[in-house]
Amino acid sequence: MKKYKCTVCGHIYNPVEGDPDSGIAPGTLFEDIPDDWRCPVCQVTKEDYELMD
Repeated sequence: MKKYKCTVCGHIYNPVEGDPDSGIAPGTLFEDIPDDWRCPVCQVTKEDYELMD
């Protein structure tokens, strides 16, 4: 599963963990997160995340 990193604050979205505090269940791929989801740290949108190598 691919991880994505916030280019603003460095938060890493790990699909294995999801983001339960925001209603994103563990196992949810980044592509499947709703478009209105925000970074739990700095509140930017998904567009500010980039795929990690």
